[in-house]
Order: sequence, then C-alpha cells, then structure tokens
Amino acid sequence: CGHDHDEGWEGEGEVKKMAGEKRNVRDFALWKPVIATDEAGWDSEFGFGRPGWHVECSAFCLAMFGSQPPAPYLHSGGRDLRFPHHENEIAQSQALLESDRWVQHWMHAGQLTVEGKKMSKSLKNFTSIQEFLNTASAR
Repeated sequence: CGHDHDEGWEGEGEVKKMAGEKRNVRDFALWKPVIATDEAGWDSEFGFGRPGWHVECSAFCLAMFGSQPPAPYLHSGGRDLRFPHHENEIAQSQALLESDRWVQHWMHAGQLTVEGKKMSKSLKNFTSIQEFLNTASAR
C-alpha cells in the first residue's frame, strides 16, 4: 500500500498509539482483548478477546478465494485503512501463505468529512443517507 508511516493519518494506528496500546506505530494486533461486556469475544490461549481486523479480513478472503492463485483481484476500503489495516493484512497473509502473493490491486477511496474530521460511527459524527435526505435535497 506504500503508506508514509509518519504521516498524521486519522486512522486506527494513530488512535491506538495515542491510547498507549502500541509501542511502535507499525504494531498491529492479531488478537484484541475484550473488556467491555457488550463486545463479542471468545476464550483463547491469549485470553478472552477477538481477532483483530486484519485477521478477520485475511480469513474472509482465504475462505472466499482459497490459498492458491488466483489471489483476490481487487480489495478496497477507505484511504484511512491503507495503514495500518491493509499493510498488516498483507504482511500476515503473505506470512501465512509463505508467498508474496495476496491482493493484485488495491483501491482506496476518500471519505466524507464533517468539520474537518472523517465521518465515522466511532467519532459519533455519522449521518445516514436517509437522515441527510430528510434535511437536504439534490434538487
């Protein structure tokens, strides 16, 4: 994905680094501990938790496309997922497959912004299309 790791992206890496969960901005979790009672989790040798996003995406792609070529042709997501999400997905998938083969083409789209911040449910500045159309019109 070729992301500049020092760039101040408003993505998962920056949030987790600020929360003190990372020793290095390039770190990523294969297993995330679950503390909140409303979050799904499972017992494992690593403690109660769930797979990190990267594991979920790799597992889904492997289930859909298999471990032999052809690799998934196109994988997409928001540009804020280039690093760390997609780069980490590439790293762990290539390690698992013992190959430099993973996704052939990546497509990263921009995102909507609200008051200079990415629109997202986690930032609680999300507006659904239906809510937006109730207050605005394309005409």
